[in-house]
Amino acid sequence: MSTGEGSATEFQTARGRDYPSIRQFTVFLENRVGQLLELVRRFEGTGIRIVALSITDSAECAFVRFLISHPERGREILERAGLAIIESDLIAVELPDEGQPLLQVCAALLQAELNIVQAYPMLTKTGSAPAVAIMVDNTDIAAEVLAKRGFRLLNEDDLLDG
Repeated sequence: MSTGEGSATEFQTARGRDYPSIRQFTVFLENRVGQLLELVRRFEGTGIRIVALSITDSAECAFVRFLISHPERGREILERAGLAIIESDLIAVELPDEGQPLLQVCAALLQAELNIVQAYPMLTKTGSAPAVAIMVDNTDIAAEVLAKRGFRLLNEDDLLDG
């Protein structure tokens, strides 16, 4: 397979995707007091904002899922800290200010026979429309379906300050 100059292969984004998506990090923490604070403090003074957060707790550990404004720099911080992380793609959907927007999103995904695996709200900038982060079983199809229905999909640039 040739990927050099003159090759028929087209290059996509560095992550191999050509659709808007957001990277989610999942960190496994010991289930003891102060662990979440310690994780959040790792981003203090870095200019990295946590824009969404979900915690699933069990007896032994907690799974902390979050989205951050600068995922490349954030991953470096987490790796340097020696934390066990999983990186996943999610779709971020801006919710229009009309009717039942979450109902509309769910109905569109159901009609495409897509399952929602995870969903949680995003902390948007002042003046921005509310948004929700969604993990589905087929990100490509979900992005296509939601875009065709007129939903605005956010990408990582939308999470940056300014």
